[in-house]
Amino acid sequence: MLGIIGGTGLTQLQNLNITRRQIARTPYGEASQPLIFGDLVGQEAVFLARHGAGHTIPPHAVNYRANIWALHSVGVTHLLAIATVGGIRSDLAPGDIVLPHQIIDYTHGRNNTFHDGIELPVKHIDFTEPYSIKLHQICKAAAANIGQNLHDGGVYACVQGPRLETAAEINRLERDGATIVGMTGMPEAVLARELGLHYAALCPVVNHAAGRGNSKQSIQFDDIITTLDCTMQQVRNLIAEIARVHKTA
Repeated sequence: MLGIIGGTGLTQLQNLNITRRQIARTPYGEASQPLIFGDLVGQEAVFLARHGAGHTIPPHAVNYRANIWALHSVGVTHLLAIATVGGIRSDLAPGDIVLPHQIIDYTHGRNNTFHDGIELPVKHIDFTEPYSIKLHQICKAAAANIGQNLHDGGVYACVQGPRLETAAEINRLERDGATIVGMTGMPEAVLARELGLHYAALCPVVNHAAGRGNSKQSIQFDDIITTLDCTMQQVRNLIAEIARVHKTA
């Protein structure tokens, strides 16, 4: 089953024909909101808003373990995460959508494994390729099917938030090889890997990162809102086509 995690700008999936809601209680507490089940282009899917229905949970306070555990527990095998980002690389402009292939974790203090209690042994996982190659290919095929421009590949720098970065910090991330910056990619990706889920991220670029483009002096939040409004319909259309391709894959 396909699971979708909505981020900033996507607290509900309007093209999901809702069939039921289920409160998600897990060994790690409650998920960000009840799981929303429905029909998406003829396929059962489940949606979860990462920051809660009212977008009230900041990135560092999201219960990532509960979210991923809850989705896995109801039969999700392929998990598509929507995560808005700032564009670091010069060719990434607001309104673009990136399908990253790598991630660098700059977060701290987040519960980033299911295997840190006395009941379970330590588990080491291979994280060389942090995103599912299979789901990555499905996303690429879906974008090609509907003519959606998609930047194939990128390095996601996951920072702590909720504040945005300084220009000097963005310079550092760029030196490290990052091309986009966001706040929610980790530990989501590694927790999905621990449970054996196929996980990929769609990252709408909503602003130039600090010190870049029209964010040279400051981030323009009004522009971010406008970009979100324009871009999320493209994201919804792409999610629907991903569901179609996933159904036949």
